[in-house]
Amino acid sequence: MTQPPKTLARCVMVLGTTSGAGKSWLTTALCRWYSNQGLKVAPFKAQNMSNNARVVAGPDGCLGEIGSAQYFQALAARAEPEVRMNPLLLKPEADTHSQVVLMGQVSAELTALPWRGRSEKVWPQIAAALDALRADNDVVVIEGAGSPAEINLHASDIVNMRVARHAQARCLLVTDIDRGGAFAHLYGTWALLPEEERALIHGFVLNKFRGDAALLAPAPQMLHDLTGVSTVATIPMQWRHGLPEEDGVFDDRSTAAGAVHTTIAVVAYPRISNLDEFQPLKNVPGVRLLWARSPADVVGADWIVLPGSKATAADLAWLRAQGLDAAIAAHAARGGRVLGICGGLQMLGEALIDPHGVDGNGPGLGLLPLVTAFEPDKTVRHTTACFAELTGAWAGLSGVEVSGYEIHHGQTAQHPAMATKGDVAREVLAGLAWQNAAGNVLGLYLHGLLEDPAALRALFGAGAPTLDAVFDGLADAVQAHFAPGVLRALIQ
Repeated sequence: MTQPPKTLARCVMVLGTTSGAGKSWLTTALCRWYSNQGLKVAPFKAQNMSNNARVVAGPDGCLGEIGSAQYFQALAARAEPEVRMNPLLLKPEADTHSQVVLMGQVSAELTALPWRGRSEKVWPQIAAALDALRADNDVVVIEGAGSPAEINLHASDIVNMRVARHAQARCLLVTDIDRGGAFAHLYGTWALLPEEERALIHGFVLNKFRGDAALLAPAPQMLHDLTGVSTVATIPMQWRHGLPEEDGVFDDRSTAAGAVHTTIAVVAYPRISNLDEFQPLKNVPGVRLLWARSPADVVGADWIVLPGSKATAADLAWLRAQGLDAAIAAHAARGGRVLGICGGLQMLGEALIDPHGVDGNGPGLGLLPLVTAFEPDKTVRHTTACFAELTGAWAGLSGVEVSGYEIHHGQTAQHPAMATKGDVAREVLAGLAWQNAAGNVLGLYLHGLLEDPAALRALFGAGAPTLDAVFDGLADAVQAHFAPGVLRALIQ
């Protein structure tokens, strides 16, 4: 007997008038809202440009990388994160060069291609990934990138309206009203789209609004008269929604509730990666998180954190040029805590060795007697491990089991000449973490330490709100601020 064809998922797409308009936030919120309606939901973003990445399931049992935003959107949708949700990931290594990750795996061939020559080669896999997600779900919530009205890129578009047309998605266009010019942004974006693409816009969303919404009149009606599109939501400014920022460093409002007892300075070098793992620190009572770009920024800090980097040698050179190397060394000499994660761990050692041209050679900061050699193959995996006994400032982590993920080309080991003389680092996670003799400097490859509830309790005696609570708060916000019936109508 012939089986009836399976109904493909309805697609709701979130487009933005600019980067930073709120696409990732709104996509995450919609994933949880539709999941709360009892639907099977998946997120999708055809192409993401970000050095914030997570390790997820790939085809044939392999692990791969996707952008962190799609990882969190999958969790909001109550779905298992997988590479189909972000088939193309671009990881910037310089202002004019990015490493290309296709279906979770680094592609040297695509990395070498010019930007415009890449789209037709990757579109079949992008379309296939979206089609497969539609076959497996009731709703797919799609995030666009930048603006769909970048007319210089329209012919080679693979992330905005080409995706919308392929899926016949019902699109919301969101704008950041706090920037000013929101109605011009909405109208101009709509006006620059071809007629067939305008027809896919089903609602305008004003995001980050501060003030009395009644004062917006008569602009929404005037915009409707010009375009035929209704303004379906006005979402208030939400400083502490609990999600990591998708683009760039977090805002400056990074002090949680309660009297400050710990100030943590994270060095914000140009190719910082996986900065989303610090989001929980914004929500731990008594913790102040700040971003350091100069020696003055670390004055008075209790911790200095060297985060991950997509270009370790170049970011280390930048750090030295700012004079931060001396500031970090002085902080460590005073007994201040220093934490290096992945690329930050590599910087803390004595040297970076790059025989294959992967990242770059250079001297390290010399705070741990380690040396890192870069290998062509990338380590990408989930890891759960238990800390051995630590001393000094990090002793609270002793015996704590933590879970996280690894994404690195470097392989780190004791410096052979220094080890011969008895100068060795304490290995406190096998092959993953080392501590100095004084006990105040800790370097580790494991991303996610500061997202692990057990680690947060060990370090601060308190935790941060759970992700489920964050996602439900986002869903409540869209429920409260969208016009009644709009979200259901988008999938009918």
